[in-house]
Amino acid sequence: MDYSKVLRNNNKIVSRTGGQRQGPQYTSDLSLRFVLSGNERYDIGRRHLSIYPDSFLILNRGTQYSTDTDLGQQVQSFAINFDQQFLQDFKDCWTFDNDTLLTKGYDNGKIQPEFNETIYPFAGDIKYNVCHLKQHLDNGMQDEMLINEYLHHTLINYFHIYNDEICKKAEKLDFLNQGTRVEILRRLNLAKEYLYSNYNQNISLEDLAEHACLSVNHLLRTFKQAFGLTPHQFLIQLRLRRSLMLLKDTRFPVNEVVGMVGFECPSSFIRLFRTHYKITPLKYRQSA
Repeated sequence: MDYSKVLRNNNKIVSRTGGQRQGPQYTSDLSLRFVLSGNERYDIGRRHLSIYPDSFLILNRGTQYSTDTDLGQQVQSFAINFDQQFLQDFKDCWTFDNDTLLTKGYDNGKIQPEFNETIYPFAGDIKYNVCHLKQHLDNGMQDEMLINEYLHHTLINYFHIYNDEICKKAEKLDFLNQGTRVEILRRLNLAKEYLYSNYNQNISLEDLAEHACLSVNHLLRTFKQAFGLTPHQFLIQLRLRRSLMLLKDTRFPVNEVVGMVGFECPSSFIRLFRTHYKITPLKYRQSA
């Protein structure tokens, strides 16, 4: 269902169905971009990111971007734009402790102006909250108080994800200088984005390291520190998660799904799938 809803406090929610290209545009506020079916590509400078239903993207105020989808693909996208005053009010109503992003993310009583514009996992509480909000809006909900409660909880969910994906991962890096940790994590997130967006391609360590502006050995050491997995392990888990969506939501034969998510050997895929999920792909499809 397509709609664009602007609340009285200037928060904005946009739901769009259908594939199309949108030329260069700028974000006016902090924006969370979700794709609930299909996938949508974002071009941000030299970065080319693909968003799927298991991930979402943050765009800061003033970021220039363009979007595109495959021709004829039905894409269901959902975006939440947070007004700056709403963000400030959110900060003011919370008491933060030293172990959360909500402490680290603010400076001298003012909202941190920018968050890491990268791909984040769309799962758990934030997925539950956003999907319920969209369901209510699709059904015609007009109660702005309730809508803003959903938006408030979405921010809480996002800040916890930010803490896990940025703050805690930076702390895991074996560098004494905070600035070095931040810079290395920024480069590692470029590698992560590349894996998220090209997971079904034949990716080499050299390509990944070049994209992250790191040497291969530096990438291997720091990626494992931050994410707890080697790049290859991260890629395999990502491919397996994407196969779950295809098995559940499409009718493609299992052998076709294997190639669509980047595996070459069906028997190897089935073995990895069964090891990871304790069920075969076919039985998962039947149960799903």
